[in-house]
Amino acid sequence: MDKKILFIAEIGINHNGNILLAKKMMQMAKMHGCDFVKFQKRSPKISTPDHKKNIMRDTPWGRMTYLDYKIKIEFGSKEYDEIDKFSKKIGIGWFASAWDVKSLIFLKSYKLKYNKIASAMLTNLSFLDEVAKEKKTTFISTGMSTYKDIDNAVKIFKRRKCKFILMHSVSTYPCQDKDINLNLIPKLKLKYKTQVGYSGHESTVSPTLGACYLGARYIERHITLDRAMWGTDQSASLGPEGLGKLLGMIKKIDTILGDGKKKLLEEEYKKSKDLRYW
Repeated sequence: MDKKILFIAEIGINHNGNILLAKKMMQMAKMHGCDFVKFQKRSPKISTPDHKKNIMRDTPWGRMTYLDYKIKIEFGSKEYDEIDKFSKKIGIGWFASAWDVKSLIFLKSYKLKYNKIASAMLTNLSFLDEVAKEKKTTFISTGMSTYKDIDNAVKIFKRRKCKFILMHSVSTYPCQDKDINLNLIPKLKLKYKTQVGYSGHESTVSPTLGACYLGARYIERHITLDRAMWGTDQSASLGPEGLGKLLGMIKKIDTILGDGKKKLLEEEYKKSKDLRYW
């Protein structure tokens, strides 16, 4: 294990369009020792599938079309300017997954350290090429995909000489234990000769720890102030208690795993004198 585990707290759209809620989640992430918070940036008229735009939906703001709902909760430059300033103020990094080229261009002005490809975007090859052109280290989530899909994405990033980290992910919300399939982490690492992290959507902490023990050095988990809040991702997120518990355990992992070198401790040597009669 040659680097510490980097933990990304995925706020995503759990803020429900409320900048104050977003800031509270950023504070929560910072308090528990997360390295980065992540958001999602969309141009709803572009990134919302046509067949879903006019579906009516009950929301906390009344009954409206799905497109109007997506517009309602979307942050613009005013909110992201606040996020950028607040992240510097409290000392936590941030970045976002863009869902269309317009959003990718929007995020460029903030000079963020990472890009992120959401699982749903993995097969949008023209979009992936635009991301890879930036040559910025990119996390690529692999949910909703086949090996062929991943192959195509990896080829683009390798051709553009853009560093990437695959993120094992299963895109069900919340993900059931029987579907998590953590043994894919070492297989992805071997197949693609790259670092492989874990982006989890389960409602518990133990699978994430399993991913760490299997060598995932990049962890992404959705967070929320309250798992009972309204929103599609809340139930697959960690609340304050779960996040604190998970981060506390993760901080111990490097100590527990050690350096893998066999050594005889002084305490062991002394104990051997008590127990070995020959």
